[in-house]
Amino acid sequence: MTINRRKFFSNTTMSAAGLLLGANICDDGLTDHPVASSYNYNIMKEVMKYRKIDCHTHIWLSDESSPELQLDFADRLGIEKLVISRPITEQDAPHQAFVDSNNMIIKAKKQHPDRFIGQFTLNPKYTKESLEEINRCVDKGMVGLKVYYQTKINDPLFYPIIEKMIDLKMIILMHSYSGIGRGGYRTKYGNLYPKESTPEDFVDVAKRYPEALLQFAHLGGGGDWEYECKALKDYPNIYVDVGGSNNEADVVNYAIEYLGEDRVFFASDNSYYQSVSKILAVDLTDNQRKKIFFENYNRILCKGGYNVA
Repeated sequence: MTINRRKFFSNTTMSAAGLLLGANICDDGLTDHPVASSYNYNIMKEVMKYRKIDCHTHIWLSDESSPELQLDFADRLGIEKLVISRPITEQDAPHQAFVDSNNMIIKAKKQHPDRFIGQFTLNPKYTKESLEEINRCVDKGMVGLKVYYQTKINDPLFYPIIEKMIDLKMIILMHSYSGIGRGGYRTKYGNLYPKESTPEDFVDVAKRYPEALLQFAHLGGGGDWEYECKALKDYPNIYVDVGGSNNEADVVNYAIEYLGEDRVFFASDNSYYQSVSKILAVDLTDNQRKKIFFENYNRILCKGGYNVA
């Protein structure tokens, strides 16, 4: 599947535009632009320098998120593996909807076993069925859990799921958010969705289950990322991914400052160019970039018996 590249470039945000000006990402003459030719720095050479695991992507959420299109983006940016899921957003969706969604991930994995790493989804309200679904999906080679906001991460309904994931040594990626604050304090309005997991919810679970592997989703997704990093600082079993379409300065280095370079994951949440460029735009060492792009998440995968060689 292909897209109109000129149209794509014309609509790309400014942060990604710097990446695109660098070099041979396409054959439409872009690199002959006088601005691009005045620089010796080849950004695409830098992009392709690092192995990458994108630990938060989705397929088939819309017509624009087919497996083929996601792989097209990944190929252009040197993303070796994509961790894919298809979460259900409806609050009261039946259990079968989650099974059907997981089957789509299993199908995609079979079609592209060398590129896709599968995560299953579930509704903790269906405890018995969800535990059985975890077993089925793990048997099919899936290696993690992606959950939306049917329940908060610290809802007691979620405890059996967390305990199961601890036994499997697999990570839980939970949709999360913190309403924009001001002067270091949260606004009184909080989050838009009452069951959306907040940093405080993650901290509650991290205290109860310090052996759990928890991933706070899309630090670059528009929330109060400064507050989020500060709130999660003292809980080493909570990791963050820096995916999302927001490209505010300092997100990545702020996360490293408060959480450490070993607790930050590269992710796109389907915003590929933005998410690669925000890591390259930060003044990091080569070793730090290797950790964020690849090594940190691969270390988590290894805990559950999956290894990207």
